[in-house]
Amino acid sequence: MEEKTWPLWKLVLIALPQVSVQVLWCFIGPNSASYMRHLGVTDSLATLNNIAGPITGFFTGPLVGATSDNLTSRFGRRRPVILAGLISVCIAGTLFSTSEYFMPEGKAAYFAAPMYWVLDVTINILQTPHRALVADLATEEQQIPMQVAFVVLMSIGNFMAFSIMKIYKSPVDHMFELMFGICLFNVFCVGIQFLVAREKQLKRDPDAPKQSACAPVFTVVEAVAGSPRLLYHLAAVQCLVWIGNTAWNLYAGQWFGNAVFQGDEKAEEGSPLKVAYEDGISAFTVGGQGKALLQLISALMIIGILLKTTIRPRLVYAPCIFIGLIVSILAAFFVGHSGSFAIAVMIFSVMPETGSFAIPFGLVATLNKRAEEEGKPVSTALQMALLNCCVTIGQQICTMSLAGIEASMALAAALPCVFIVAAVAQGLGGIGALFLDDRPAGYDESSEETSEESGFSD
Repeated sequence: MEEKTWPLWKLVLIALPQVSVQVLWCFIGPNSASYMRHLGVTDSLATLNNIAGPITGFFTGPLVGATSDNLTSRFGRRRPVILAGLISVCIAGTLFSTSEYFMPEGKAAYFAAPMYWVLDVTINILQTPHRALVADLATEEQQIPMQVAFVVLMSIGNFMAFSIMKIYKSPVDHMFELMFGICLFNVFCVGIQFLVAREKQLKRDPDAPKQSACAPVFTVVEAVAGSPRLLYHLAAVQCLVWIGNTAWNLYAGQWFGNAVFQGDEKAEEGSPLKVAYEDGISAFTVGGQGKALLQLISALMIIGILLKTTIRPRLVYAPCIFIGLIVSILAAFFVGHSGSFAIAVMIFSVMPETGSFAIPFGLVATLNKRAEEEGKPVSTALQMALLNCCVTIGQQICTMSLAGIEASMALAAALPCVFIVAAVAQGLGGIGALFLDDRPAGYDESSEETSEESGFSD
């Protein structure tokens, strides 16, 4: 969209809202089911309400991506959508977190549950154009480094979110105060982005036929049909990997508080069960901070490996996934009631997530940038949204599995079982990642065979 080359530090500032969006996801994810239980919802229904994220993300992301790709506003394609998402997030977040204050006693859950769905829609509207805005302005050589930079920013957001949760012993008892502060932080980050980013208006042929209201839907269908085979392979791997990631991102807090430390957030203040739950949440936040730090370090290692060596991305991605397989097995069968052991495995559970955000999105961005240079039509935001849809499918499978398990056993016994599901999925995902066709453009198999015969290999 811009002829000049943007320096990396400016691109990082444009990507800054990824920090605040990640704070929002990292805070609302592990606390949503606990908050619904706090409002009086049963264990199984509290978990089942988490299908809001996967369902809304599956449909909202591609439609928002298609709309953003084709928007002809004089302010650009991405920023109007981001602004609309920001305003709606602030409104929905405030209503969700204050439901217990203005609804009659015992009725707050009836308002909070659907409002949680609305909040998930608005967050997807806000986050979808961020990566595409950066991809628009970055050169081909900057695509993978900037996607890894997104993971670095996400790790910072994760660390901030877990630090925020340490302000109160029981975050669900102070949902409004924490949510209000997170919304203000999102306003601040988007403000910086808007001060730095510049977009040109998308010009359309005046003689071209006008698009119907269903044009975004048709665009989604066309993008799916015309996507390269690599995107489908990445989609399958992402789905499997995020079954495991969801177990850690959404239910690790409950696992610490209810299973490892054997507490209960619904217990009376000062009771042994309440104290045990608060101790579990304290350990969970420590593990989360360590997880965020490891995510930062591992993301920097990944960018160094991809930029300084000839190692294929799949050979970096697959080991990250297999680490997730190992820690999920440890969580399911060996942690028991050891808080220190639980913290350790939670820290290393971030590796599949780091790989899943750094490598697949970078591959898609690079493919689209090359297609754009060749004069082919591209839909960067849409294809990234489609890839994110597979994340939501994995989230859905994990949530439905846990809800089904909780229907037949107590919460404390059900939570370790979800890590068995995670281990199986990540094992399959790691194997799938080993077979990704990540050969660079212009790759010639015959040249590799010749180099190997001569005693050289890439």
